[in-house]
Amino acid sequence: MIDDYELKQNIQEKIKNVTNEIIADYNQNRAIDNKDDMFHQPNREIIFECIRNLLRIIYPGFYQTSNYKVYNLQDLISVLTEDVMFHLSKQIYIAMRYRHDINSEEKEELMIKAQEITLRFLGKIPEIRSYLEEDLQAAFDGDPAAFNLDEIIISYPGLFAISIYRLAHELYLLDIPLIPRVMTEYAHSRTGIDIHPGATIGHHFFIDHGTGIVVGQSTVIGNNVKLYQGVTLGALSTHGGQALRNVRRHPTIEDDVTIYSNASVLGGDTVIGKGSVIGGNAFVTKSIKPCTRVNVKIQELQLTDVRSKSKTTDPKDECWYYVI
Repeated sequence: MIDDYELKQNIQEKIKNVTNEIIADYNQNRAIDNKDDMFHQPNREIIFECIRNLLRIIYPGFYQTSNYKVYNLQDLISVLTEDVMFHLSKQIYIAMRYRHDINSEEKEELMIKAQEITLRFLGKIPEIRSYLEEDLQAAFDGDPAAFNLDEIIISYPGLFAISIYRLAHELYLLDIPLIPRVMTEYAHSRTGIDIHPGATIGHHFFIDHGTGIVVGQSTVIGNNVKLYQGVTLGALSTHGGQALRNVRRHPTIEDDVTIYSNASVLGGDTVIGKGSVIGGNAFVTKSIKPCTRVNVKIQELQLTDVRSKSKTTDPKDECWYYVI
């Protein structure tokens, strides 16, 4: 019978062997084998905490935690801003190593540049808050189920995803690699709403329900646009892979457009004209003129009386157009 000591030694020896096999597997010079940058990659957890602190700054009455005991608002915002400045500038410094135009810069010069960029980003917060105030009002005006504005800030995934997108978009415009995408993917993992930080989105943007929404990198969305769950604003084809990197692949959605659930609007040449409505389950790959209502003609419904086995169709069901 093997005693506890022998069992422990046996397990440790097997763990050692497995570890050696894993280390040996690292020596195949693949992309996933890069060990040199182990401690020189942006830290997702630090970026996530920066997001949370930025939300505390943007919505001062809604995202506070028990960690902050400061009752003077100015002191509180100062602490949060300094925290973001310290951590985000370091992450930007690390991420900027991926920019080919500044790889040759000295370490100190790059850190100074990262700090300057972080300050420029923080200076955009009042403008971002102005956008989000309009997005908040759009959500309230567009959703009869909303009890009040506070409910939307506290609980609506759409506003949460839009808030993070608007922050990430500013860093994207500042040409910061990696970090904007990490930010929007954080929102994606929390809400199911996937908005690329490179998308351009106007004022009064409303996402209702939200789960499954995809907004591609080169999408342009105008003002007063509403999207419902499952909407895809995507590329018509990605078979070209990296060859399509600088090609406009995603659609333009003009002002005052509503797109209902599970509709797909695809292609860089596709423009949905101002004031149009795209019905649920529509698959649109060509431009739509302004003030057009696009519906999907429903499949013929057959109603079977299980007692008589007779079948009838309902002539009234010609199109499918609804909102939850």
